[in-house]
Amino acid sequence: MSFSTIIDLTHPLDASRITIYPGDPQLTCCLTSSVAQDGFDVHSLSLGTHTGTHIDAPSHFIVNGTTVDQIPLDTLIGRPAIVVDLTYKTAGTKIVWDDLTKYASKMKEGTILLLYTGWSAHWATPAYMQYPYLDRDAAERILSAGVKIVGLDTLSPDEIEGPEGYGVHDAILGAGGLIIENLTNLKALVRLEEESGTELLVSIVPLILAGCDGSPVRAFGWKARGAH
Repeated sequence: MSFSTIIDLTHPLDASRITIYPGDPQLTCCLTSSVAQDGFDVHSLSLGTHTGTHIDAPSHFIVNGTTVDQIPLDTLIGRPAIVVDLTYKTAGTKIVWDDLTKYASKMKEGTILLLYTGWSAHWATPAYMQYPYLDRDAAERILSAGVKIVGLDTLSPDEIEGPEGYGVHDAILGAGGLIIENLTNLKALVRLEEESGTELLVSIVPLILAGCDGSPVRAFGWKARGAH
């Protein structure tokens, strides 16, 4: 397999520069052995399943839902992606179906839908906590079109403590879909698509955390083979 340009869509797991969802475990990474004293470096790592760029498995909200170790890798590796430019959206505003209709003809089963708000620029700042969020009706229409994986460059597809609760999570995860949160660098992915004029492919690689509801991921994208 040949990749001409790989776009990394993942925030570094850096305890000194990170945004954590309110109430979630904090990220710690501590040196426990060092080359100087022990001849080797080892760190202890503590974090939540929804830390940094991560995937939500259905069991995050759905009783007896699919856990992250049960997600088939072929649904996450080298999948065609649609990037929806929503950078005109402002903090605390809804992403509704009218914002997505331009891309509806491209939505189909097996496609990953990426909502590009530009909010990753606010990562690790207070501004990151107030972001554009997805309307539940729009989420249901996305699912009806055949898309089962939705990714965003924001903290959540739902508003924090909003009046609609976790409606988008319930809709997508309840339908057996997947949510990718805290993506970054979607602007570079848009630029790659514009330059190459061809299909984008994306991979989302979680850890095999047995019985868990989510996992940090390494996410990356590239243009389809054969593009110039």
